[in-house]
Amino acid sequence: MGLSEQEQIRRESLAELRKLGINPYPAAEYKTNAFAAEILANFSDESNNYQDVCIAGRIMSRRIMGNASFAELMDSSGRIQIYVRRDDICPGEDKSLYNTVFKRLLDIGDIIGVKGRVFRTQMGEITVHVNEFTILSKSLRPLPIVKEKDGVLYDAVTDPELRYRQRYVDLIVNPQVRDVFRNRTRIIQSMRELFNSKGYLEVETPILQPIPGGAAARPFITHHNTLDIPLYLRIANELYLKRLIVGGFEGVYEFAKDFRNEGMDRTHNPEFTVMEIYIAYKDYNWMMSFTEEIVKKAALDLHGKTEISYGDRTINLNPPFKRLSMTDAIRENTGYDISGMSEEEIRKLCDKLDVPHSPEMGKGKLIDSIFGEKCEHTYIQPTFIIDYPVETSPLTKMHRSKPGLVERFELMINGKEIANAYSELNDPVDQLERFQDQLRLSEKGDDEAMFIDLDFVKALEYGMPPTSGMGIGIDRLTMLLTDQPSIQDVLLFPQMRPLIQKAEQESKKEEYIQVGIPEEWVEALKKLGYTTISKLMEVEKAGKLANDLNGFNKKNKLGLPGLSPQTVEAWLKK
Repeated sequence: MGLSEQEQIRRESLAELRKLGINPYPAAEYKTNAFAAEILANFSDESNNYQDVCIAGRIMSRRIMGNASFAELMDSSGRIQIYVRRDDICPGEDKSLYNTVFKRLLDIGDIIGVKGRVFRTQMGEITVHVNEFTILSKSLRPLPIVKEKDGVLYDAVTDPELRYRQRYVDLIVNPQVRDVFRNRTRIIQSMRELFNSKGYLEVETPILQPIPGGAAARPFITHHNTLDIPLYLRIANELYLKRLIVGGFEGVYEFAKDFRNEGMDRTHNPEFTVMEIYIAYKDYNWMMSFTEEIVKKAALDLHGKTEISYGDRTINLNPPFKRLSMTDAIRENTGYDISGMSEEEIRKLCDKLDVPHSPEMGKGKLIDSIFGEKCEHTYIQPTFIIDYPVETSPLTKMHRSKPGLVERFELMINGKEIANAYSELNDPVDQLERFQDQLRLSEKGDDEAMFIDLDFVKALEYGMPPTSGMGIGIDRLTMLLTDQPSIQDVLLFPQMRPLIQKAEQESKKEEYIQVGIPEEWVEALKKLGYTTISKLMEVEKAGKLANDLNGFNKKNKLGLPGLSPQTVEAWLKK
C-alpha cells in the first residue's frame, strides 16, 4: 500500500531530523515534574508558582508565527498551551532549532518534552513559556483533526470502525474515552474494596480447562501438544471457586476473563470480564442484599449519588430493589401461567407467543426464551427476577418451599441481566442427576448444554457448606454506570472481524435469493459469518442455524417471523 502525501512528508522530516543529528526516538528517561491538569488547577498569579516545570506530551495544535509560536500539548491528564520564542530556545547565533526543527519539521501528533515557567497570557490562558524542548517521538501518520475549545470537542471522531479497530487513535483524539476506562477501573476497585473489607479472598482459577463447566454456553476449543488432550477456554469459573469453598475458604472471589464461542452484538463479546463471588453459610436472600450493596457502592464511588442517567432514562440504584418470580414475570407480561406446564405445553405456548424455538431446546431453554423475548426488556429499574424453574438452573439448590423451583435470581437493570446468583446446590447425588439431564439435552443437539464434571461431583461428596454464589458482568455494569450504548465502548480492544476477510469475494444478495433465501434474512446470515453461498451450504445442523438466526433476530430486534428448522433445512437442500 502506497504512502499518502502527508505520510511521505513526515518521513522526509524524519530523515532531515536525523541529518541534523537529532534522534527522533531517544532512549533516555525524560523526567517530568508536573502534569497539565495539575498546573491548570493550581497555578496562581499571586504565588507565581510553577517557575521551573518540565512536562511532556503530544502536540495537538500549533499556531506558527514569526519569531514566536503557540502550540497545545496533551499529556495523560489533559491539554495545556505552550509558548515558544525563537531567542529563548536558540540563545546563540544558530536559530535552526526554532526556524527549521520547531517550525518546519515538527507535526501535530509528535511527542515532545518542554522545560520552562508558567505564566498567564494577556488573553488569560495559563501557558508554559518554553526555554528548552526535546523531541521524544516523531509521528509518521497524521491524526484525524478534532477541534477542542473550553473542554468541548468539535468534529469528534465517531466512526466505530476507526474507534474500535484503532483504539489508540480513539484514545488520543477523544479524551473522554479515556475517562470511560478510568471509571471502569474505579468500578472494579470499588467492588474489590468492599470484598476485602469483609475478609473475602481474591483468587485465580484456570483459564484452560479440561471440562468447560459452570454455565450453559459453547466453548472455544484448543489442544495441548505435550499432554495431547483437548482443552477449553473457560466459559465460567464457578466450579473451581466452589471447590475452594469445599477446601475451607469462607469467601472467595475472582475478576475473570471468560470466553464463549457465540454471537456478537451490542451487549455480547466472545471475550468478557465477570466477577464471581462465593460465600459459605449464606443463601440467595442474603446475596440479594449484598448485590444491592455492591451496586449502590459502585454508583456512589463513581457519581456520588445513586440516581444515574442512561441515554434518556433515569435509573435509581438505591435499594431495596423490586423482587419478582420468573413465573410471575411471565404471567405479568404475557398473561400465561407456566406453573406446572409440561415441555410440550410450553413449546406450544412459544408458538402462540411467536417466540423462536427449535427441537433441541429443552423445557428450561424454552422458558428462558419466553422470558428473554417477552419480559426482560421491560425491567428498566433494578429488579430481581427470582425463583426459576429447576430446568433452567442445573447448579442451583431446590427451593425450600416451592416445588419445581430453585433458589436463583438475576438482577435486571435497563432491560438487561447484570448479575446472576444462586443458593448453590451442594447435594452431590442431585448434582450428578442434573448433569445427566444436561447430557441428555446435549444428545438432542443442544451444543450449549453443560458437560458432566465428575471431579466437581467428587468435591461435593467431601461436603460443601451451604453457600451462595453470584456473578456480575463487569462490561455490562460499566456500560450502565458510564452511559455507554455498546459493549465495544467499554472494552479497550473489542473483537472485530479481520479486515483481510473484507477482501474475500462475498456472495451478492441476489445469489442468496436465487437459492431460495428470503431477502430479509440475507443480512443476518452474513452477520453470522455465512458470507458466501458455499459457506452456507456447508452447514450440517439446520436446527442449530435456525436457532442462531432466531437469536440474532431477537437480540437485534429485527422483528422478523421466527424460523423453524424445517424451513432452514429446505434452504440448504436447494
